[in-house]
Amino acid sequence: MKKISFIILCFLVCGTMVFAGGSNQGATGSSGGSSSPVTINALFMKQAGYSEDDINPITAQFEKDNPGIKVNQTWVAYEELQPKILAAAASGGLDVIPGDCIWTAQFAQAGLVKDLTTQIKALNLDDIWQGAIDSIMYKGKYYGIPFLNDVKYLFYNKKMLQDAGISAPPKTWDEFIQQCQIIKQKGIVQYPVAWCWSQAEALICDYTAISGGFGGQFTDANGNPTLNTPQNKAALDFMYGTIQSGLTNPKSLEMLEDDVLSTFCSGNAAFGLNWTYMYNSAQDPTTSQIVGQCGIAIIPGTAAKTSATVNGGMSSMMTSGCKNPDQAWKYMMYLSSKDVQAEHSLNALPIWKSLYDDPRVVSANPDVVPVAKIQYAYLLNRPMVPYYGELSNTMQVEIQNVLLGKESSDAALANIQAKALTLQKQ
Repeated sequence: MKKISFIILCFLVCGTMVFAGGSNQGATGSSGGSSSPVTINALFMKQAGYSEDDINPITAQFEKDNPGIKVNQTWVAYEELQPKILAAAASGGLDVIPGDCIWTAQFAQAGLVKDLTTQIKALNLDDIWQGAIDSIMYKGKYYGIPFLNDVKYLFYNKKMLQDAGISAPPKTWDEFIQQCQIIKQKGIVQYPVAWCWSQAEALICDYTAISGGFGGQFTDANGNPTLNTPQNKAALDFMYGTIQSGLTNPKSLEMLEDDVLSTFCSGNAAFGLNWTYMYNSAQDPTTSQIVGQCGIAIIPGTAAKTSATVNGGMSSMMTSGCKNPDQAWKYMMYLSSKDVQAEHSLNALPIWKSLYDDPRVVSANPDVVPVAKIQYAYLLNRPMVPYYGELSNTMQVEIQNVLLGKESSDAALANIQAKALTLQKQ
């Protein structure tokens, strides 16, 4: 999840591992009933969510159930994903690839991945979180299947809130400011909150969640830029205000997710926005000084919207050069099937809403699942546009200029909107 194009890719993979299937629906091309064995080449990322320890036994069971199909796995660091995908998508060197939620439009427009609309529409889409479904859609067509879910939450130090006389985490951003002020005034911690506000994709993730809570959005229903709105300005002014008032740790302007994690786990923050992994990390006595003190809640909102969070999930996609689409789809559906996701929910939460009441899923993450069940209903995607990489780079620079006091929020958002319109025309 970090650094410009790689950031995009990291998220691209951070969850997008490959999907695979328990469905007999084919894509197009060779028949799933062929007697000759076929090999499916699948690409995975060496980090986040489902690890090799998860995917290897899942794949082994799939091959046992489907003796005519062999899956050849390739595991690489996220920095290696883009060159591999670009080199192999059209040639057929890869069949199933990870698809970051911010790359769907680019891959679809470039013709790198197959249109899977027919297959996706045959699924029970009402049982999949809407934000996850939206992340695989471009111009009314579907280009993948959600596989790995992840969103940001509000993490809080329960002991610090208790010491401050606060009975529950904030439900609104106004309450959040009030609680931070109380914690600071009582000397419980110098800077009550740490954020991922380094000039990186992490900053855009935080801004998406905060702006969404103010009722903001970055594009309209047709994909047109809507960046310089009053709601987006209010969110940016809110962010700057927390710095000016001394509530935000000033080092936040250099922090990424792991920096927020270490600051929170060392007892130097009462609040932090981060991905799901922060909860279990905060409970690990080998890395955390606040074991038993970490709480998790939905991200605050405003009168305009109860809450908002940002999608950090992944889908699995089928390359345009895939020579065995029926078998590839079967594998994709297997990986994202309910039984597989329920049995392997310790490191990644399921895409299916109905599984959030499944005892296997709840028992794996008893504190996280009830909150996730609520937070996923407020899931937002970053702009689903083919020029997102360039737009994100501009947003990172302009937003940081505001947070550093170098530029007004009005000027920054006007510059971002102008850049988005220029990119849209290209």
